[in-house]
Amino acid sequence: MSASRTRAESGTARLELTVQKAVNSPGLPAEPELRRWLAAALTQSAAITVRYVGAAEGRALNRAYRDRDYATNVLSFGYGGGTRGQVLTGDLVLCAPVLRREARAQGKALAAHVAHLTVHGALHLQGHDHEKPRAAARMETLEKKILAQLGFPDPYAGNA
Repeated sequence: MSASRTRAESGTARLELTVQKAVNSPGLPAEPELRRWLAAALTQSAAITVRYVGAAEGRALNRAYRDRDYATNVLSFGYGGGTRGQVLTGDLVLCAPVLRREARAQGKALAAHVAHLTVHGALHLQGHDHEKPRAAARMETLEKKILAQLGFPDPYAGNA
């Protein structure tokens, strides 16, 4: 496993980012890209670990924490913070083989798909969800806006 840890400040909001690679999967977006995408999605200071995993670990985590027996693209684990003056803390787990398969199936660049799911996960850490239609619409609108600011196309185009 490899890991990198960096800290950056932007105005009053800070992002402490740790990147872990539990899987050898060349071509995955690296720390600078993840940092840029997270910074665009976060509205407060945060300490986040992004962990790239393989299918076995992704499936085990999804089964243990969501009671779903398959590897999924992203899992978000929030540990607190998020209120005024507190640092938001959490983990994002990105399953490399699922990301690659989905990007290929959707005809998207891997970086665009990982950017989308990184932003999606960051919004979950901040309390957004997509359990109800109105909440899902708000979250999707935010995702599209953030990704457009980052130069990525609408991740939902063609998914009707």
